[in-house]
Amino acid sequence: MADNAAQQKTETFADYGVRQDISDALAAVGITTPFPIQTMALPVALAGHDIIAQAKTGTGKTLGFGLPTIQSVTGRDDEGWDDLEFPGAPQALILVPTRELAIQVGEDLAIASKLRNARVATLYGGVPYEPQVKLLKKGLEVVVGTPGRLIDLYNQGALNLKQVKIVVLDEADEMLDLGFLPSVEKILSYLPAQRQSMLFSATMPGPVISMARRYMNKPMRMSAADPEDQAKTKASIRQVVYRVHHMDKDEMLGRILRAQGRGRTVIFTKTKRDAARVADELIARGFAAAPLHGDLNQGAREQALRAFRNGKVDILVATDVAARGIDVEDVTHVINHRVPEDEKTYLHRTGRTGRAGNEGTAVTFVDWEDISRWKLINDALELGVPDPVETYSSSEHLFYDLNIPAGTKGRLPRSEQTLEGLDAERLEDYGDSPRGARSSSRGSGRGSRGRGGSGSRGAGSRSHAARDEKPGQDSGKKRQRRRTRRVEGESAQDREGKRAEREKSVESTGSGKRRRRRRRQGSNGAGSGAPAAGGE
Repeated sequence: MADNAAQQKTETFADYGVRQDISDALAAVGITTPFPIQTMALPVALAGHDIIAQAKTGTGKTLGFGLPTIQSVTGRDDEGWDDLEFPGAPQALILVPTRELAIQVGEDLAIASKLRNARVATLYGGVPYEPQVKLLKKGLEVVVGTPGRLIDLYNQGALNLKQVKIVVLDEADEMLDLGFLPSVEKILSYLPAQRQSMLFSATMPGPVISMARRYMNKPMRMSAADPEDQAKTKASIRQVVYRVHHMDKDEMLGRILRAQGRGRTVIFTKTKRDAARVADELIARGFAAAPLHGDLNQGAREQALRAFRNGKVDILVATDVAARGIDVEDVTHVINHRVPEDEKTYLHRTGRTGRAGNEGTAVTFVDWEDISRWKLINDALELGVPDPVETYSSSEHLFYDLNIPAGTKGRLPRSEQTLEGLDAERLEDYGDSPRGARSSSRGSGRGSRGRGGSGSRGAGSRSHAARDEKPGQDSGKKRQRRRTRRVEGESAQDREGKRAEREKSVESTGSGKRRRRRRRQGSNGAGSGAPAAGGE
């Protein structure tokens, strides 16, 4: 038994057939021992077989398909490069559902291939085409991309898929949920019939399995889990559920975020507007937070993720679509600001913590109107919390459950505000700065929100003023024409006398009142020459 334990401790990626240069690149960043899904997938994938692999979120699926991918392609210095029909055209294609996940997978593969002569490029929407087209022209071996941008580049003739021999579908269940399966099937139709296909996902809905059977050749299905972790949620994640009042959520959040041992935290909201509002509220309370949602342009979304990974902010307020790219090992807490739509979303949200063997805490706020939905999730995942305890920011069990010091309030004292904040992270300009400017100001905190709000109101006022200015000018011209209009039977001397009377009125009254008085005067008796009663 001791010998088996010792052997288990000394296992490395090289023991499972991974090239030494790839193993060395991983070891350089502290990745030395493969996870269960990797130990299962690596030998099969390196042998060239099709795979359907299922594992819980945060268990190492990326390297499970990434390492065989970068090892199997032919690099520029490898034997057989000169025999390629299209040297420099992609040999492997990895499809992911979101931009954030594409960036994360691309970064992981770039680390693994640092000592390997295999070039990896990430192609996704929301950024200009030109730099991506240049990358494709320069040549690369592995493409990580989102379906929409890959189809666009293919239709433009910039992406050559005739040489692809490996295709990977990552987070296939999310592809289904976001409606990407038709686009995925279109891309698969562009690829050579002879290829290796791998599908990796946290859950396996029926439509995903059906698609796999249509496009894969005798796939081997595998599912990896810790033998001691038989629950549908990860054993390394502590599940805490409270029934809350929506008016008390902000104070509860503030107090939870001051819990002892709290590190990087992801807060999930139901809507993009909620994400922006909650981030602003937390910044106003002194916390280093950043929003991440679909209304932000690509530069602002990448800025938020970089700031979170680099430790300039330690709180990310995100929507579900953006969540798939949050792959940070030391996230200690996940907070569901609202109950997720279903159990799959719950798993993906809470899977942002307790990753890579670490432990984490998942806190869920259940509003009164969400009780029935929560019960469905609870039953599906067998969480054992069908009726969450009613909890307020002052509840004693809140402090006890989450290790919050007694007397803690929901605002961070200035002496504890040590992080640099979102503005300290650079903001890439992708040519969509007008939208990015609005999004950044909306998520930069109360000060920015105030400036943005005032600016918006000011801009609106200026806009109204600009619109009012032209009608006012036109109206003035019309009044001028009315002054010069002749009245039948009126002599030149009478007209001159009225003009002199108007000039006298101009000198003795304010401009706005003067004009209104003349209009009332004209309407009360135009051409009569008699002043109105109010004109004295």
